[in-house]
Amino acid sequence: MQLDIITPDRSVFSGEASSVTFPGSEGQFQVLNGHAPLVSTLDRGPVTIVTASGQQTLTVDGGVVEVLRNRVLVLAEAVLAA
Repeated sequence: MQLDIITPDRSVFSGEASSVTFPGSEGQFQVLNGHAPLVSTLDRGPVTIVTASGQQTLTVDGGVVEVLRNRVLVLAEAVLAA
C-alpha cells in the first residue's frame, strides 16, 4: 500500500509499506494491505512503518489518518522524532 505522512511544512514519508501501526484516539490500531476504508484521529505517539527494507518508527503529535483504496494518508500536526 502507498503511505504518505505529511505535516503542514513538509513531507515526512512517502513510499510502499506492508503494515503501519497508529496511536489512534480510541487506542492503537494497525493497517495492512487491502484494509477497509477508514478515517481516524490520532493521538501523540509512535507510528510504526514496516517496509520491504525494514521497520521504522516516527512519533507524531496528533493528526488524522485516511485509508482508501490501498492508500494511506497521514496528516500529522507535527513529527517529533524520526
